[in-house]
Amino acid sequence: MAGGLDAGAIPQLGFAVLDAAPVAHAAAPTLGFALQIDGGAVAVRSILLDVQVRIAARRRAYDAAEQERLFELFGPTADWGSSLQSLLWTRATLVVPPFTGRTEAQLPVACSYDLEVAGARYFDALGDGEVPLEFLFSGSVFYAGADGRLQTARISWDGEAEYALPVAVWRETMERHFRGSTWLRVQRDSFERLRAYRARHALPTWEATLDALLREEDEAG
Repeated sequence: MAGGLDAGAIPQLGFAVLDAAPVAHAAAPTLGFALQIDGGAVAVRSILLDVQVRIAARRRAYDAAEQERLFELFGPTADWGSSLQSLLWTRATLVVPPFTGRTEAQLPVACSYDLEVAGARYFDALGDGEVPLEFLFSGSVFYAGADGRLQTARISWDGEAEYALPVAVWRETMERHFRGSTWLRVQRDSFERLRAYRARHALPTWEATLDALLREEDEAG
């Protein structure tokens, strides 16, 4: 963390992630990360913060069921020495209001249930435990120069923080919007075939349609 600084000096920012929780009343599943920002003794006028959030997949262990569900992402476990890599989860932006010393701000991160997205597929594959996250910070900081005039400086990607997100918190966030269900994206031609099958068999829901197809598969096998 930055210590005391002379008036007009460029703020040397330090970052930490303190907590995470579902954002109440959000239109889509959203996690709110509590950021702590240390600007030392410089009066920060504002920060335009760009945040890259990555999943440090190598920094946790996986049980047999998780390894099976992660096959599509990383291949067979025999290859994980080279294929198990960090994943980009998301990018976000945040405007931080004026402060001196330390401040806290909430970083909202939208969570997708599109299992074609690598980050969503990774989260969905985990049964329990924590997700090791890396936060990389960039952007611009605005501050008062020695003459009192507004100055700006770029924040390099050297600013970073780590946070272990409980899988249970991610699941709670998703359950608020998709209780007991998941989301599946298919190509238009596949959807039209499914719709025609549902109509031919007078099936009441998409779930019933999929169940009928799976029964046919089981009987054929």
